[in-house]
Amino acid sequence: MTSDDATFAAVRFEALSDRPGIRLVDDIENARFEVYAADPIDPTETPSDDFLFPIDLAVSFSTATLTIPKLSTVVVRDADGRTVSQSSNREEVALEPGSYCVEITTAPVKLYVAVESSVAVRYDDGRTVLAFAGPTPVTIGARSFHEKPAGTVTTPADPESLMDAVSLLGSALQTTSPERSFPTLRGHPPLFELGDRFEVPDRVRPPDTGVEIVLPRRRDAVFASASLAYYLGAAVVPGTEPRLRGDGWQHPLADGVDLETGIGRALRQAFFLDCLARTEGYYPVDLHERSVVERAFDLDFPALYELALDERLGEYFSVPFDDLEPHLPEWSLTTDVRPTPENVEMLPFLANDLSLIRCPSEAAEPPKPEPQAVTDFLRDGPAAAAAGDFLRSEGEAARIDPDSIVQPRSTETMEHAWVGDGYPLGTSKATPESYRRRLTRDVTERTSIEITIVCNDEEMRDEGVVADLYGQRDLLQFDVEIHHDLSVAEMEALLREPTNFLHYIGHVDDDGIKCSDGFLDVRSMEGEVAVESFLLNACRSYQQGHALIERGSYGGVVTLVEVANLPATKLGQLLARLLNCGFSLRSAMSVAKEEVLVGHQYMVLGDGGTVLCQSESGVPAVVHVSTDEENEQHSVHIRYYPSQHFGIGSLMIPYINDSSVYYIGTGDTEEFEISTEQLIEFLDLEILPLKIKNSLYWSNEVCKDDFV
Repeated sequence: MTSDDATFAAVRFEALSDRPGIRLVDDIENARFEVYAADPIDPTETPSDDFLFPIDLAVSFSTATLTIPKLSTVVVRDADGRTVSQSSNREEVALEPGSYCVEITTAPVKLYVAVESSVAVRYDDGRTVLAFAGPTPVTIGARSFHEKPAGTVTTPADPESLMDAVSLLGSALQTTSPERSFPTLRGHPPLFELGDRFEVPDRVRPPDTGVEIVLPRRRDAVFASASLAYYLGAAVVPGTEPRLRGDGWQHPLADGVDLETGIGRALRQAFFLDCLARTEGYYPVDLHERSVVERAFDLDFPALYELALDERLGEYFSVPFDDLEPHLPEWSLTTDVRPTPENVEMLPFLANDLSLIRCPSEAAEPPKPEPQAVTDFLRDGPAAAAAGDFLRSEGEAARIDPDSIVQPRSTETMEHAWVGDGYPLGTSKATPESYRRRLTRDVTERTSIEITIVCNDEEMRDEGVVADLYGQRDLLQFDVEIHHDLSVAEMEALLREPTNFLHYIGHVDDDGIKCSDGFLDVRSMEGEVAVESFLLNACRSYQQGHALIERGSYGGVVTLVEVANLPATKLGQLLARLLNCGFSLRSAMSVAKEEVLVGHQYMVLGDGGTVLCQSESGVPAVVHVSTDEENEQHSVHIRYYPSQHFGIGSLMIPYINDSSVYYIGTGDTEEFEISTEQLIEFLDLEILPLKIKNSLYWSNEVCKDDFV
């Protein structure tokens, strides 16, 4: 096939019109990436036989060079899969003629190049160049990060049936080696569905790892074990003493801590040490965390890598958790789940995210509302109640029953979600329906990422400048439309038109979304909406946002209470920029809550991992800068935030100085001491949020004077 829009699975390619090269497009994940050639090319879709790893699309053409328009780590493997070179941080490489598979690590899809030639890797003006021995046939392979489960397990809700179901989650593992700590080598667990009988599809078969999780016959205990059972490929069996066990060893799960904490500790410890041991395999990188642990513990990682999974775990758990804990990366997500039958189907999704799972039995006491000082008008219109009165009497459809407010226990993870009834404060609220839609998104060919902005209030017209904040990306095309003063009919029609993101600015009343001629109540709409994700930046927009989720949206941001206009405007603009940089809804709100006073009054609904687009460098990040003005030196650390496909376990290398050291891509790196020139050079690589003197800036808007 030699077409400009040839398709295969989720990934397709387009020949570029303005220069030699191709654009790889993943319509499901809203990902675009370009690869440039030296001369005009004739790209042809070809079989994928040349690659060591699974791919969705292979494209062949001849060229003397390939240029990647980003700095990237380049991993080169020979025909047997052995790593022969790994360049990073502008290290140039020259390899003799041979058969090579080259991996490019910064693309928003898995990207490989198969070639038989000499290969030189060099870095030039923020780009990565692969040079061959003259015009040479090359094959580019790409794989979408989008995954689907192998089938659906039907299970009753009693504890022993659930143990059998959770024991099948590990059937999705693509390997039981330490490499399964990479997000792309785990696979999505099979789905769960409640039923009267236990039924398993033939293709869902658990790995024989020899590892068992012994738990009491309680539904909450089984719920809490889902992520650990999935990651270890373990069988869950009943017993009186909670523990992990393998051949010749066992590890207690409730020794001095509650069971949920013990399960979470076991997951964190096994996962972290796998991240260190895998550096003996396909990715022999210089990993910061491994060097730190090797100085503190006597662990033989080459030997550990070669062990079978159950033997390796026995060695891992010989290290006391309390000694290892200071070196563990910050975990990405904790989810509080009511252990009810209707929430059983959430377990595969939480396991796929490797969430720590807790099972509250009762809601916490409703928190007392704190008075809010407001000098600006509220987004509830002239009839707004006093700012401190943010909970009103039951019986008013758009208001919140105070008895339904829950305050989940605090957590030390980067993000926090709630599954169950009630209105959780300080967390996102996940629903099974929105997670299922993550899997069933259609492959719809798009030429751009579509943003729809609606401003239905004359006094908020100035906030329309948010339109300029979307689309500030070199390799992505955004189609931004802005509408004013829509009628009820126009607003309903707009909700039925496909768009990647709806940014609504205006009022929401008990009757619905305020329009120029009345109110649109999404709850009364028939059929589905076509808005994928949204921000309803209006007072008490929870009910309307929840209705959008029920009718087809994946995720969105809403408010529980009245919000003042000026901080709401600031938050809306901040969310726009963060989403534009590849932050998920949940991680964008995590950052926003630290910057905007009213941030705690907003909530993420549905699938909090929903992204508008992929980050340029893979993992969304905030750069923290403090300055020694006397010596003109800067102390810099980077805080990485999780995303669906570059979650915990991903590798990152900060192109911030001459170091070629990698980091596990979640949480904070170590501190880097660099000059102003080095800092400016780093910030020129892509648009990033950065914290300077406790204020948030953007890398494309700062200059040297901002650092002194």
